[in-house]
Amino acid sequence: MINTERIVPITTVDYLTMIATVMKLNGTTFTVAEADGIGTFTVTATGDAGNKLANEPVISCNFAESTTAAVVYFVADYNYKGFEIDGVLVSTAGATVKKDGVTLYTATLSSGTVTIAKVSP
Repeated sequence: MINTERIVPITTVDYLTMIATVMKLNGTTFTVAEADGIGTFTVTATGDAGNKLANEPVISCNFAESTTAAVVYFVADYNYKGFEIDGVLVSTAGATVKKDGVTLYTATLSSGTVTIAKVSP
């Protein structure tokens, strides 16, 4: 029997730290994307090459005007709106994002299209 008074719940920050640790152990290189505001991110071409891991659940993420290719690992916020290119919300290809705060996805920008993929556990 589990004593519920002794279980410490995992917070979102702990969960994302755990994901980052597993990615590093798996050999995936990435840099952390810092939020501009609560759940909002901007990825620019300058200094944002390679894989990014959003440091909190994503409500929206904007690929700035000069960004032509990027990969963002993210967990969707319960208020997830989607991805933008140069400030304009775009339809994404690939997997449908669950707004559950726990499922890990990648958003890949290539040739002006954002493709979402669920990361296997």
